[in-house]
Amino acid sequence: MPEAPATLAEVRILARDRGAVIFAHNYQRAEVQAVADVVGDSLELARRAARVGAGVIVLAGVRFMAETAAILSPDKTVLLPRTDAGCPMADMITAPQLAAWKAEHPGVPVVMYVNSSAEVKALTDVCCTSANAVEVVRSLGVPKVLFGPDRNLGRWIASQLPEVEMLVWDGCCPIHDEVTLETVLAAKAAHPGAPVIAHPECRPEVSAVADEVLSTSQMLRYAAKAGEPEIIVVTEGGLLTGLAKAAPDTRFIGMTPPMLCPNMKLTRLDHVRDALRDMSGVVTVPDDIAAAARGSLERMTAIG
Repeated sequence: MPEAPATLAEVRILARDRGAVIFAHNYQRAEVQAVADVVGDSLELARRAARVGAGVIVLAGVRFMAETAAILSPDKTVLLPRTDAGCPMADMITAPQLAAWKAEHPGVPVVMYVNSSAEVKALTDVCCTSANAVEVVRSLGVPKVLFGPDRNLGRWIASQLPEVEMLVWDGCCPIHDEVTLETVLAAKAAHPGAPVIAHPECRPEVSAVADEVLSTSQMLRYAAKAGEPEIIVVTEGGLLTGLAKAAPDTRFIGMTPPMLCPNMKLTRLDHVRDALRDMSGVVTVPDDIAAAARGSLERMTAIG
């Protein structure tokens, strides 16, 4: 007989019994966001992981996020409900590739998007998220930076800091990168007057026609204050859940077809329950890699 679907109450009881806190990224399914103690972007989840009091962290997101939590909270048990939830962008640069790139540009500091593996972070001077990327690069006060793995975010930073030469790795988020200018212009034509908010992982031509280029946390704050009847949203569709809560009187227009990350949508409420019940999906990072990566993440969380 198949197991009954998990309920919010069941998961909350398990979390209480395990002394666990549940983190969910803004792109997670609505049911997973509903059960979470903390819903946020990569920067918020990293900051909260670094200071959480609970002994167990359930990270409803993808692997690099769970690795980040494990690095910043080495005394905690970090559970990833779906261990196969990866990030294609993070896989677009490896530690050997980064080491070779650094060797080609000796002395040039490395800024890596937090959407990267622990091994890559260990070779990085400072990580960033989309929320603080410009501030991170500006804080270095240098004329040249190696940035990866997202070329679109790197180009966005370059447009905001023309005084810095950005050497950008050729990676991307497939979900954001596949959105075309024509798709956004069609949404604008269908909803005249509605402002466009786009994530900096989008292509430069998409960012160029957006009214605001914002991280997910910045989109939530913008929506809450804007008072607009309609807003066109160019980011992963899971954020529409949070946006509807932040501004219930605003209609949010997603892209057609919807922008849905299959990895972010792997985690269901049942998986969160099972991870808590069985203490499964434990994510660990080798001590030497964690020690090397911790500095780059701590510098990230201190900026912006």
